[in-house]
Amino acid sequence: MLEVDIPSYGKLVIKNVVFDYNGTVAKDGELIEGVLERLKKLSHTVKIYILTADTYGTVKKAFEGMRIDVHILESEHGTEEKLEFLQKLGTDRTIAVGNGNNDSLMLKRAILGIAVIGAEGLARRALMDADLLFIDILDVLDTLENPKRLVATLRE
Repeated sequence: MLEVDIPSYGKLVIKNVVFDYNGTVAKDGELIEGVLERLKKLSHTVKIYILTADTYGTVKKAFEGMRIDVHILESEHGTEEKLEFLQKLGTDRTIAVGNGNNDSLMLKRAILGIAVIGAEGLARRALMDADLLFIDILDVLDTLENPKRLVATLRE
C-alpha cells in the first residue's frame, strides 16, 4: 500500500495502480526500456494492473511470470470497460495512468489520474481529465516510488 498525505488535497491510500499499455508503458507493443524493472519494484507496494486492447498481441508475454494482472479489453467500448474495471477495484484507492481517449474516464474517476505524453502522444480528453501530466513514464514510476513528489506537486 502507498500512503501520502497532501496538504489541502487529502490523504491518498493507494492499493492499486492501473496502467494503459500501448502509448503509456509500451511503444508499438514493446515495453519502454526501464519500465519492467520499475514495475517489478512497484508491485511490492501496490497491486498493478495493465488494461489494453493489445493491438500488437504482445502484452501477455511482456508480463509473463510477474505479479502484474493483465486485462485485455473485450469490447469495442474500451473507455467504458476501463472505467468499469477501475470502479470494481475502487476509485477511492486506485491511481490510473494513461494517454488515450479510451483512458479519459478512468483518469477522471480515479483518486489520482496521471496522463503521460509519450512517443504516441496524448489525447486531449485524457489531458483534460487527468490530475497530473508527465512527459515520461519512467518519471511517473519514479514518483510512485517516491510519493513525497506528489506532495510537492499537488498541495495548494
